[in-house]
Amino acid sequence: MVDMDTDELDLLDEAFSRNLLLATFPREVRALIEPYAEIVELEPGEHVQRRGTDVQWTYFPFGTAMVSLVVELSDGRSIEVASIGREGAVGGIVSCGHAPAFAHARVQVAGHAMRVAMSALEDAKQRSAFVANLFCRFSDYLLAQVQQSVACNAFHSIQQRSARWLLIAQDRAGDRIELTQEALAGLLGVQRTTINAVVRSLQDEGLISVQRGRVLVTDRAGVKRRSCECYALVEEHFASVIGPSGTGGSSGCG
Repeated sequence: MVDMDTDELDLLDEAFSRNLLLATFPREVRALIEPYAEIVELEPGEHVQRRGTDVQWTYFPFGTAMVSLVVELSDGRSIEVASIGREGAVGGIVSCGHAPAFAHARVQVAGHAMRVAMSALEDAKQRSAFVANLFCRFSDYLLAQVQQSVACNAFHSIQQRSARWLLIAQDRAGDRIELTQEALAGLLGVQRTTINAVVRSLQDEGLISVQRGRVLVTDRAGVKRRSCECYALVEEHFASVIGPSGTGGSSGCG
């Protein structure tokens, strides 16, 4: 069991109320993992998992924390295939025990996360059909996000993709997104000059405000109009398979 001081206990309560997966836990289910949970601070650029290494922890971001799943190629290029914030969890979602990570999980926006050792989470899955079903459903949502990202990267303009990313980040991190244009270019797999032009266009339209290392979304409706349908489709899928109850309005995993 992890010992916590008063501040950490307050943050633990915050994790269970603000992370959308943890918020679905009934009291008896929360009791299965709470003794093994700890609160950690996530810093930009930090890796919570690296490709090929054993996944030992599952992280539940809350507050402003946002983590990107990033695939890197042998020539040094990389692209984000999914992002996870307060709606989900990172690491060992459906694996039965320890398994090597396929993608890097890199912190994009700082914040807090609750983390639980994989062994404790696997035990909770064995003891609770609710937990097993919830993570089954979240894996379905995460796969949907990756699938939609493939289609989006192939067919939609960089302005649409950028607007979609800003909406996702605003959902997770709030209106003020701590991110450089260089980092955004890397996530979207394009040159910085390309992102500079997109950001300048969105700023000229009054949709965002850019400061050093920070993007402020000032007109969400306007950004949504510049986005593609991919944002809404993935959000709708989250509501249909998970939702406030964790069961998406039905029971069972298959």
